[in-house]
Amino acid sequence: MAVVDIERPRTITGGRAVAALLAVLALAHLYWATGLTWPAADERTLSLAVLGGVVSFGPAVVLPLAAVEGCASLAVAVHARGGGRRRGLPRLVTAVVAVGMLLRGAVGLVWIVVGRDGSGTAFPWLNALVYTPLCLVFGVAALRAAR
Repeated sequence: MAVVDIERPRTITGGRAVAALLAVLALAHLYWATGLTWPAADERTLSLAVLGGVVSFGPAVVLPLAAVEGCASLAVAVHARGGGRRRGLPRLVTAVVAVGMLLRGAVGLVWIVVGRDGSGTAFPWLNALVYTPLCLVFGVAALRAAR
């Protein structure tokens, strides 16, 4: 009697979803590196909404992030496909992505509990309703994929 692993398709789907999210983040950072600030009106508003503080979104800051996210996306996608010839590095990158996302999710929970920063920005709401849940869900998916 053959044993069917029903978790493997979910793991593959989760890994692909994490890789897709990382690719979207990389593309967003590439877009912001051009000086465009959509969905915000300007760089300051974008920074406040995304990070809760004023930080540069210039190419020197966002291009390295885009490169890391793009490489991580590729590694997670390779691992989700089965790892290819070199299974160790894609699996390690997938595990590092999982830890990073889960840590960001945990920090997001602390920000929610501590409360708003009073700056009047959209960040507290975006953190509570979008950033933290996404990090926790995709962090768990990446952790499952790394197993």
